[in-house]
Amino acid sequence: METKLQKYHKETGVKQAFIANKAKLTPGAYSLIVRGESLPSLPAAIRIARVLNDTVENLWGEFVE
Repeated sequence: METKLQKYHKETGVKQAFIANKAKLTPGAYSLIVRGESLPSLPAAIRIARVLNDTVENLWGEFVE
């Protein structure tokens, strides 16, 4: 199943390492999040959302019931 972050990177061509750096995450940690193998902490999710000019709810909203 493709994550919203994978879709973002495919559509924009922005490198994962660039977003990881801006969000103050290691490239490896960000890669796990992009692949859906790990969920970010709340502070990390907020940083990622801000870098992408999006919301946490939009990026990970399908996990909220």
